[in-house]
Amino acid sequence: MTVVHERFKDFDKKHCWQYEMRMRNLEDDMLEAGLCEYSVAQLRIDDFIFEYVPKEDKQQCQEIKQFIERHEWLGKLPTRPTHRFIARHKGILAGTIVMATPNAFSNLLGRENRDREKLISRGACISWAPKNLGSWLIMQSIKWMVKNTEFRYFTAYSDPEAKELGTIYQACNFYYLGQTSGTTYQYLDPNYPEKGWFSDREFRKKSKYYKYAESIGITRETWKGWMKKYSPDWTLVPPEIKIKIKEQERIFRDSCEKRKVPAKHKYCYILGQSKSETRRLKNIFAEKNPDKANLLYPKERGK
Repeated sequence: MTVVHERFKDFDKKHCWQYEMRMRNLEDDMLEAGLCEYSVAQLRIDDFIFEYVPKEDKQQCQEIKQFIERHEWLGKLPTRPTHRFIARHKGILAGTIVMATPNAFSNLLGRENRDREKLISRGACISWAPKNLGSWLIMQSIKWMVKNTEFRYFTAYSDPEAKELGTIYQACNFYYLGQTSGTTYQYLDPNYPEKGWFSDREFRKKSKYYKYAESIGITRETWKGWMKKYSPDWTLVPPEIKIKIKEQERIFRDSCEKRKVPAKHKYCYILGQSKSETRRLKNIFAEKNPDKANLLYPKERGK
């Protein structure tokens, strides 16, 4: 039996899936917030408060998680979230941005600056928010990161399967890097279809390696001694154990459903703490990525 997550059914609207979700949620969201059409039409960016949410704030982090599950296209948090930002209107959560460690660093500013990249991994606004709240929230989040951390360039993706173009990134004057990113295939665990589709990186997650090890009789404590921060240190793992672990990974992969997906659009924003730093970093980008410095924004939705 084939299990298909709702959002991957044929979506034949001209707008993106995220906008479809906004329309579906609008009536309930307005009722819950005690708003009417007139009051929504009067809302401006100045009516919203921007905040950084530290990971220690468990209550707000949980609120962000629930907000993403309800309003965001992917409907779940990223694997390695690091920074969270929100916009509130009279105490009501109206938008959020979640940044994360990239699955693979892009080296857009050279290998020497690879650790200065941060991924804009999730973002959503409530259905009654003004049109430009999302772009304002992204830029406020980036400016906070530049002021308070060492990160200087911010990458993001838009998914053609959801009919996304990256309009919000275009509005913020991000660089467009082309449509060549992401995984070729996605997978679905038939035992947990509610978790949705995932890339092949899921098979190599830290938690999965612990399960593989446990299945062949390796204790968690033993395997922990062979792990780096996110992945195994294969130089420490006995060769015969590595073969068995890889076999467990293959078994899990083969048990999952598999489907081909289109490449994603990728964007990047570069910002320094001063105009001179921004100019220097943009010059590095242009020097190292001459084929990407002046790409035109995509305008046609779809796969």
